[in-house]
Amino acid sequence: MNKNIFYALLIAFAGVALAVWLLLDTPRHDEDGHHDHDEAAGPAIEKGPHGGRLLRDGDFALEITLFEQGVPPEFHLYAYQAGKPVDPNDVSARIELSRLDGQVDSFSFQPRDDYLRGDGVVTEPHSFDVGVTATYQGERHAWHYENYEGRVRIATDIAAASGIETERAGPASIRETLRLTGRIRTDPNRLSQVRARFPGVVQQVRRELGERVRHGDVLAQIQSNESLQSYQLTAPIDGVIVERDVQVGETTAAAPLFVIADLSRVWAELDVFNEDIGRVRRGQPVRLETLGGHGVEGRIDWLSPMAVHASQSVAARVIIDNPDIDFRPGQFVRGRVTLAEHEVPLAVRKSAIQAFRDFQVVFARIDDTYEVRMLEAGRQDRDWVEVLGGLKPGTEYVTENSFLIKADIEKSGASHDH
Repeated sequence: MNKNIFYALLIAFAGVALAVWLLLDTPRHDEDGHHDHDEAAGPAIEKGPHGGRLLRDGDFALEITLFEQGVPPEFHLYAYQAGKPVDPNDVSARIELSRLDGQVDSFSFQPRDDYLRGDGVVTEPHSFDVGVTATYQGERHAWHYENYEGRVRIATDIAAASGIETERAGPASIRETLRLTGRIRTDPNRLSQVRARFPGVVQQVRRELGERVRHGDVLAQIQSNESLQSYQLTAPIDGVIVERDVQVGETTAAAPLFVIADLSRVWAELDVFNEDIGRVRRGQPVRLETLGGHGVEGRIDWLSPMAVHASQSVAARVIIDNPDIDFRPGQFVRGRVTLAEHEVPLAVRKSAIQAFRDFQVVFARIDDTYEVRMLEAGRQDRDWVEVLGGLKPGTEYVTENSFLIKADIEKSGASHDH
């Protein structure tokens, strides 16, 4: 079997296997959009007068709300005894949030108006096992429940077959770049116009347009008008014949008979417009690409002291080694100039980022469970995004096919839109 066909069938099989697995493993979720793949579906969540989760223990009840109107998310608690509000000064409470990666966030509470206010921010994602304790009139009450969002389980073999890849978040180099366009030019120092040494008649033409020649190769044979002796016209450099203006029987004049270009090294001249002239300097690294996809690294070698009248642009020259003639004079090229390079302590691959609710996120992997991580992003380039918050250094995160995880979370209703 053809190798390409085999791989195509293997990928198709993996996709079908993942779809079947997701169908059979459709998660159960509560009315808040939190879901879990393992636990049996429980009773519907009881809501309190303020729209929060109501926890009961005998005649005592505690309503937990997550308040985030104009402030970072914080817990507000409302206490009730036999269905009637309780003075928050008579209640002490504590909440512990156990997260997937083992982190535990603890919150104490202080009375405020008719509720108890938590002493910290409930950071994203709001996905954790919740432990609540409250003491009222000397009696202690305790509850535990699950509050998951943006979380899904995928078996290791299914993830591998589906092309889900991960790596650990860590430091990276972020490049500040400027995009420019231009075209390829022949290096004038590698261009030779070959003329007849003496006026005469062309007796023989040995080389054709487009042929490669080496220094000393015979291009034509000419009979001198004065001596009537024949002499050979030879190539003064290695290169390619890019112009030929000679025919047997013609009389030579001062015009070039051949033009030879050595294209093993060419120039890229990029157009730098007025608003960017102050940012571009000699020596800056440049990534050049043709419209056909050929790429090469170089550096700015020279900035023209003259501006083009019509566009007011300035030419920035990049010298390119071109042994395989991937860059041809006259071709348009795109250039990405590196203006500055910043080493950052934590970054993720740009290809890993997905949109989730109002956030840019990646998906952390812990064993066979994947969970959303909301990013506070900083500087970025074509490959990397700096992470200022929302992800711990060393976290294993999905770099390839993260859209599969996002799709399953959205399918299950586990996005929990606040």
